[in-house]
Amino acid sequence: MSVRPGHSPTPLSADAPLRIAYLTYRGKQHVGGQGVYTRHLTKALVDLGHHVEVFSGQPYPVLDERVLLHKLPSLDLWNDLYPGRFPGYWEIKSKGDLAEVLTHLKGTFGEPLGFSVRVNEALKHRQGDFDLVHDNQCLGYGILAIEKRIPTIVTLHHPITRDRALEMAATPKRSRRRSIGRWYNFVKMQGRVASRMPRIVVVSENSIKDIHADMGVSLDRMRLVPVGVDPDLFKPTPGAQRKPGQLITTASADVALKGLAYLLEAMAKLRTERDVRLTIIGKPREGASNDLIDKLGLRPHIDFVSGVSDERIVELYAEAELAVVPSLYEGFSLPAIEAMCTGTCLVATDGGALPEVTGTDGDTVLGCKAGDVESLAAALRRGLDDPELRARIGAAGRQRVVERWSWTHCAQLTVDQYREVLAMPANVEKLRRNGRA
Repeated sequence: MSVRPGHSPTPLSADAPLRIAYLTYRGKQHVGGQGVYTRHLTKALVDLGHHVEVFSGQPYPVLDERVLLHKLPSLDLWNDLYPGRFPGYWEIKSKGDLAEVLTHLKGTFGEPLGFSVRVNEALKHRQGDFDLVHDNQCLGYGILAIEKRIPTIVTLHHPITRDRALEMAATPKRSRRRSIGRWYNFVKMQGRVASRMPRIVVVSENSIKDIHADMGVSLDRMRLVPVGVDPDLFKPTPGAQRKPGQLITTASADVALKGLAYLLEAMAKLRTERDVRLTIIGKPREGASNDLIDKLGLRPHIDFVSGVSDERIVELYAEAELAVVPSLYEGFSLPAIEAMCTGTCLVATDGGALPEVTGTDGDTVLGCKAGDVESLAAALRRGLDDPELRARIGAAGRQRVVERWSWTHCAQLTVDQYREVLAMPANVEKLRRNGRA
């Protein structure tokens, strides 16, 4: 399956600038795929001459100065300090707040539904301001209401059903599994909404197959548009000295899907034979991995780094001998291509779309089995023991990324999908009614 550019004439000229309302219910600034995707795609769209306004809940994304941000705050019930808190009655001020808190009372993650209600209200009186709405994986019921009035397209990075399955598998207690099932109940809503959207943009072939299998979205509604990286920012650092035994990984969330526990156990094994340190791009959080760090005695050998610029992240990659993506599943993996683009040798599992992204073991990546501590430790040992292998794979990895992925290319393919959606007869009529035709 590949991207199929539209052949029908659009109601706008083929090169007319578009006015886009871009939606993201969460937009973490420096880690987490949604925030990174939002930041770079919207900038690239503006670079191509289009007008983009972002509607976001917190944490809010960092955006190019040319992109206008509309803040639609959630009740922030799952913030880092007090995850799962219950709000005071005085905090409930809108339909979106009410939808979020009622969903929360059922034990379900309510941000996607709450945000979709808020952004539907925000766009009700702005139908004539935009040609198209681009939803970044919210897929709340309010998106269906928006799509009835304004042409709408959705990015779905991967099916959250895979997160749910891995969290359930990693949890031995039956009562806790029931709680996890309730929390992930919003996935049913996302599947229903996705199945009714005219076009779903997906970032990998693997995710297309899984979304079809898990969420019932028909293949003819999905198109492949890979994400990107800035090769002029994420690049090798001349003269940088890599620190012996230094590893680096990204952990945007302490969930089973990301496989951090397996990396920690592999690191503990390696430390019985050599000095190894790990830098984790992300915040330390209460949870299984944080407890495991202490259990394995790794606290003195791990550094957490968060809230830093892309430039600082590039510096951290330049200090590491190996970058690691230990995930059990990935719909794509921005950290993988960012690490590869810096020329740092990557160790990555075969979880989800990772082999599709990273390439062949021994050529552009040191591969290992997902969820296998021994396999991961062996791949790390292989890389740490052979500087020539690291240099060769690092250089080949960068070449692979530069040849395949850039944010400009991602934006161009995304605009192709915009124009194809705008050419659909139902959307031509919406544009006419909104005065955009």
